[in-house]
Amino acid sequence: MVIQIGSYSDFLCALREAGFSMGGGNSEGVYAAIPWSWNEEPPYATPVRWHTGDPDTDPWEWRMRVLDEQCDIAYGKIFFKKSGFITKEWYPYFLAVRRDGMSFDEAYLSGVISRYEKRIYDAVREHETLPLEAVKRVGGFGKDEKSAFDRALTELQMKMYLTMCGSRQKISQMGMEYGWSSTVFCTTEQYFGEEVFMEAAKLDKEQAAEKIAKQAFRLNPEAQPKKVMKFIQG
Repeated sequence: MVIQIGSYSDFLCALREAGFSMGGGNSEGVYAAIPWSWNEEPPYATPVRWHTGDPDTDPWEWRMRVLDEQCDIAYGKIFFKKSGFITKEWYPYFLAVRRDGMSFDEAYLSGVISRYEKRIYDAVREHETLPLEAVKRVGGFGKDEKSAFDRALTELQMKMYLTMCGSRQKISQMGMEYGWSSTVFCTTEQYFGEEVFMEAAKLDKEQAAEKIAKQAFRLNPEAQPKKVMKFIQG
């Protein structure tokens, strides 16, 4: 059964029941949420349309609404290096798999974290929250390091050390707002707090992965096993 999503409230209800989801569809062959649809063609037409700016029916707007209005849902590049959502209930299971009990500093000393990732993380950790352009500036990234910066920022989200936490209007040197809003980043500890990490510390990595897989297959029995494991492990 495919659930037809017609509004932001429909989306929130389905996401909370599922626990996790790709951010913009199911292009990777894994229904990582209740199989839902907002097909714009009959016979499944809904009011949902991309990039209209309507906060109730534009999935692009839902990303920031979730971060601005909800306290139990995380959003970032966490699945297949693409965007996705995880609820607070399921976040400890993914932490147990992705971070394997290591703090950022422990991961860096073990060689899991690159020097580019460390520059970004240190900048965000020092300031608690930083918009994207400030992360680049504080981290000392030049124009010739754009690709390295983009890869490192994605990896930090995939490894669940950084997450998106909202958006902020850009401010010029004259103090005037300009351009598009900028995504703001913080550490995952800053976003969800100690409780989630205490729960993750109690979990066995393999058992956590098994629980996520069981939920993914419950939501979509036809999901591809290799895709599901990649979805879980990052």
